[in-house]
Amino acid sequence: MAATILADDDDDDINPFTSIMLLAPTCQPPKPESEEDHQNQSPLSSSKAGITSQQLLDQNNYYLHSVNSHLLIRQLPSQGLSFQLWPAATTLVTLLDTHSSQSTIPNPLSTLFKAQEDRPLNILELGSGTGLVGIAAAALLSANVTVTDLPHVLCNLHFNVEANSKLLQVNQGAKVNIAGLSWGVDEDMKAVGKEYDLILGSDVVYHDHLYKPLIKTLRFFLLGNDDGSKKKRVAFVMAHLKRWKKESAFFKMARKLFDVDIIHSDPPSHGARVGVVVYRMVGKCFLSVNSVPS
Repeated sequence: MAATILADDDDDDINPFTSIMLLAPTCQPPKPESEEDHQNQSPLSSSKAGITSQQLLDQNNYYLHSVNSHLLIRQLPSQGLSFQLWPAATTLVTLLDTHSSQSTIPNPLSTLFKAQEDRPLNILELGSGTGLVGIAAAALLSANVTVTDLPHVLCNLHFNVEANSKLLQVNQGAKVNIAGLSWGVDEDMKAVGKEYDLILGSDVVYHDHLYKPLIKTLRFFLLGNDDGSKKKRVAFVMAHLKRWKKESAFFKMARKLFDVDIIHSDPPSHGARVGVVVYRMVGKCFLSVNSVPS
């Protein structure tokens, strides 16, 4: 049973860059390929993915237990925040992996992944960054995932999707689409479409000038149709690491439009004050896009 959303507190702001260093996983780049390795290549072989030895230095190797495979994710920290791996993304990937393993351990995501009888799940990820969560979701759930971000981020997203193409191919039904999506921009949202079973996001509540555009984007995907007709109830699952008190403004806006619950909390890592929290947001039943104030 999901916990009720916690009240906003008055804790001091938390240094976001310290949080990244404390909570991000320690990952080693893949080892150079030996002849034996070449003969026993996994679906994610670096040579087949067209990755150079220099590029390997900028990648993280993530092992997915439930499918016994690795994900390769290239980071480009010098290019900006969207090109780095953030703590909340690893929390979502861990929950996805645990769900996919069919472990007896209770998983808060399991009730959200209702298998479709005639098609794979359609999943949209907002603010995909490096694409770790979206690519993992496609591979672990054999889902059709659309990863999105700003136009200048898409090149690295394409690179990471291609680097993991072999893994996606061996998981029947797994597919990753890439699309530009500037939050709150009508033509971008309409181009991406509304036909999704689930929306994912990790560490998307960061810059305060993007709170309202993000809320507008969530309204588009989670609430009723433009003509006032009801749409199926779609959940937004958001992994979030608190950094600033000002984030309460986003959650205040969100609670006016959506039912918001906490479905998972990580304990703080060593040296950290807070852990990653996973929220579930669904549109309030009585609201439609046209009835919501701007």
